[in-house]
Amino acid sequence: MRNVGVTSRGIRCPIIKTGDDLAKIVVDSVLAASKSEGFAMNDRDVIAITESVVARSQGNYCTVDDIATDVKKKTGGENVAVIFPILSRNRFSILLKGIARGAKKVTLMLSYPSDEVGNALLTDEQIYESGVNPYSDVLSLEKYRELFGNRVHEFTGVDYIQFYIDLIKGEGAEAEVVFANRAEAILAYTDVIITADIHTRFKNKRLLKDKGAKIVLGLDDIMTAPINGSGYNEKYGLLGTNKATENTVKLFPRAGQDIVETVQAEIKKATGKNVEVMIYGDGAFKDPQGKIWELADPVVSPFYTVGLKGTPNELKLKYLADNDYKDLKGEDLKKAIVGEIKKKEANLVGKMVSEGTTPRQLTDLLGSLSDLTSGSGDKGTPVILIQGYFDNYAND
Repeated sequence: MRNVGVTSRGIRCPIIKTGDDLAKIVVDSVLAASKSEGFAMNDRDVIAITESVVARSQGNYCTVDDIATDVKKKTGGENVAVIFPILSRNRFSILLKGIARGAKKVTLMLSYPSDEVGNALLTDEQIYESGVNPYSDVLSLEKYRELFGNRVHEFTGVDYIQFYIDLIKGEGAEAEVVFANRAEAILAYTDVIITADIHTRFKNKRLLKDKGAKIVLGLDDIMTAPINGSGYNEKYGLLGTNKATENTVKLFPRAGQDIVETVQAEIKKATGKNVEVMIYGDGAFKDPQGKIWELADPVVSPFYTVGLKGTPNELKLKYLADNDYKDLKGEDLKKAIVGEIKKKEANLVGKMVSEGTTPRQLTDLLGSLSDLTSGSGDKGTPVILIQGYFDNYAND
């Protein structure tokens, strides 16, 4: 029996810039790491590439002016509501600058006590003590300040309410801020609306249209085509963007399927091994302290090779050990469980023996592992090599 299961390695790469041949860089970097660190490539290894270097190599950027142009064109540029944005300098601040630059007034409606991905304006205790009903009550900025004062974010030290107000005013637009959790509450202020939520956007866009809104857009409807030669994303628009400079954002990557398939083919040519390849963004895990849900991207993996489609099909070893083979131990227990693994059904959905295994897509699970391995700072490992993920206790 092998003594090691899954391993996840961060692969250091050159700093990637617009126009670089990303597929070649990824292949060369993985092969160089294999040689220098003395590990072999295996069938069904997974090479995961962070979305940021894909977009960077593609030059998929747009400016505040580009966003402003598209917003003004699609909304008319008068009183534009922005509802349910996340609280983020990296993810949303530059987008808000662009929206404000393209409008005369921005009515900003924030959800409370937290945003969609868990960044908290308030604690549950504060809501309880105030007597406010967050399911129904709409609060003005004045009422909010009266009840809760000026609170800064636990980790960033930023008062996001004032930060967003200053951004809007800095672009010459009038700013109004309200707090509510029902999308239709915004219709009391304007009927031109940009829904900035990520994972509930389809529901809220449909609801607002049904309630009579004149114009309803999501962030995924802005920058879906080039503006004066800019980058764009035809499927996700401004969703999944990251701040690049004070006046530009890097958009979510587009046309990445050819990259994953090229890397797969080149590794096969170089090593004879059939690997899987994916592009990943946020890992979709939750921080227990700050309550932040790490999924500001529209999906974890926008592009991946076909072998990563689906969900795990695994037995729960502790269930077998505690139930079917509770009277065995040592080598007899090992042989019994290995036998069960070797004869397991191709689809264990609904079977008690798989109860407690993680019910998530393979790309989401691998994306979480990759995101945690690469981090978001200065590790310099935008490529992750995961080995042994598809092995099990029965593999020698």
